[in-house]
Amino acid sequence: MNTQLLVIAKAPVPGRVKTRLCPPCTPRQAADIAAASLADTLTAMAATPAVHHTVVLSGRYPLPAGWRAVAQRGDGLAQRLANGFSDTALPGVASLLVGMDTPQLTPTLLRDVTGELRDADAVLAPAQDGGWWALALRDPQHADALRAMPMSIPDTAKLTAAALRALGLRLRYGPVLRDVDTAEDALAVAASCQPGAFIRAVDAHLAPAGTR
Repeated sequence: MNTQLLVIAKAPVPGRVKTRLCPPCTPRQAADIAAASLADTLTAMAATPAVHHTVVLSGRYPLPAGWRAVAQRGDGLAQRLANGFSDTALPGVASLLVGMDTPQLTPTLLRDVTGELRDADAVLAPAQDGGWWALALRDPQHADALRAMPMSIPDTAKLTAAALRALGLRLRYGPVLRDVDTAEDALAVAASCQPGAFIRAVDAHLAPAGTR
């Protein structure tokens, strides 16, 4: 199935990203970790064949070759997610959207999620905190179901699944991953990552007992 890959991301500006890492991190350190997470996410997605590789971006960020940017729009994350799908939709092309908080993802994980679309209309990959880290839609316009969705709560994934099923969609689930919100998350995720920018940033700014 033809698929495009989307990353919804915020430019890693100190004081605007990964604020839950502070403390123990400084705003600059938190931004460095966010930038590293985004860089590893883009690397994994770039290694995954797709019709397009697109960042749905808030702010300015120098994209690697082969990527295009579409500006985020809307009030709140739910609106920005829904608009990210609709603003990039292509006829006959499925969309897989991920965030910038799961740098441990791999091309194999991404292929596993999109592969489920062979027998489903939507694939939702939950996060350990009750949210979700990836959503694949055979028809990206079905992301309209997200517009009124409460985000960043323990039931976000369950509510998202219910909204998709209410449209009559055949839903499957992808693998559960831990996303990076806190210093504890960052350390745990780094332990499961392939060598890359995220591990280097966590090693530079965090240690098991706190900051270096």
